[in-house]
Amino acid sequence: MNTAGHSEATERRGLELTPFRGLRYDPDLVGSLAAVTSPPYDVVVRPDGVHHLQDSDPHNIVRLILPQATTPSARNEQAADTLHRWLAEGVLTTDPEPGLYVYEQHDGNGMLQRGVIGALRLSDPSEGVVLPHEDVMPHVVADRAALMRATSANFEPLLLTYRGNGTPSDTTTVVERVAKDPALLSTTTEDGYSHRLWSVTDPADLARIQQDLAHHQALIADGHHRWATYRRLRAEHPSPSPWDYGLVLLVDTARYPLRVRAIHRLLHGVPVATALAALEGLFRVRHLEVPLPEALEVLANAACEGNAFLLAGDGAYHLVDHPDPDLLARTIPADRPAAWRTLDATVLHATLLDHVWHIPEDDPARIAYIHDTAATVHKAERDGGTAVLMHPVREEVVRDLARQGVTMPRKSTSFGPKPASGLVLRALDD
Repeated sequence: MNTAGHSEATERRGLELTPFRGLRYDPDLVGSLAAVTSPPYDVVVRPDGVHHLQDSDPHNIVRLILPQATTPSARNEQAADTLHRWLAEGVLTTDPEPGLYVYEQHDGNGMLQRGVIGALRLSDPSEGVVLPHEDVMPHVVADRAALMRATSANFEPLLLTYRGNGTPSDTTTVVERVAKDPALLSTTTEDGYSHRLWSVTDPADLARIQQDLAHHQALIADGHHRWATYRRLRAEHPSPSPWDYGLVLLVDTARYPLRVRAIHRLLHGVPVATALAALEGLFRVRHLEVPLPEALEVLANAACEGNAFLLAGDGAYHLVDHPDPDLLARTIPADRPAAWRTLDATVLHATLLDHVWHIPEDDPARIAYIHDTAATVHKAERDGGTAVLMHPVREEVVRDLARQGVTMPRKSTSFGPKPASGLVLRALDD
């Protein structure tokens, strides 16, 4: 999987995106392409979301990315068996020649995202080619690694961003020309997003994209755990091998800006009254008797002035802001940049979770991380817990910290729209 025309120096300083033979569903053998797709594995809400997707079509990709069995080894064995069966039956077929894939998402309301899917050469953080901005949870990496080992496949592209100068580069010129051609596939998922995919196999187009990307670095927008998984599995296989590369979607956010949303927290077994009582004298708390959209506006305004959160779960909303400066000085590490020390996610994890509420951030029995705002509130009200709603961080803050080598608290941001899983897969034993 070498890329012709690149010197070692060029490979070391920029992105090396390599064509591959995509593995795709045969539309004649599945109910519909929309019915076999899924959000990324960590967005699917267990167990309801998994069961809904399983019921939508017997070949839904969720049977590969989140297999259901009683033990981890049984789950991974089940995914491998399912993959091999679908390959034998022709449900999944391999494209005839290697290519990069232009991928488009459109929501009908002005959001248009286009990027390129390919196999990206893995790199170490010291190379400064791919910038992570969040920490990872070791048990999640171990889980994803076991699944990839069992299946020898990349089922879902990570979402990575890079920054052009705002004008059409060689990559975006190819992307936008290809997007005028008939697509390999086109479908609309139940969330209202339309998806289209094209294959780029022309050697001149491939060379233009590869040479352009060789001058860029990328930020991991979504997929930190899978990137860490890729790197772990690369270390287990002698190089060169297909494990030196991982499946990604690269988006130029100067040309196609992403939406950045917050990821909210659900505190299990902590009633709102208990959470609020612990804040007395440490934060200002204001009770809001307004609907969720208005409460989020209040949160946005407060976040412009300093750290702010919304607590919910008792039928109302409570704005928590104006933390005690002495409390922050005692609880937040002083050896990080000011931009990191003042993040809402930093204050939440270092101050509220660790020192006020005493909730471990990586204990799924105590805390959940949920992308959907209304769903977080609903679950808190249903289960008697506390929803902690966050205001999103700007992309430029994330990128600046990543360039300094500073990682944010885990699950600090949600970039989107995320690529749908199931449109193109990569087999590592092809």
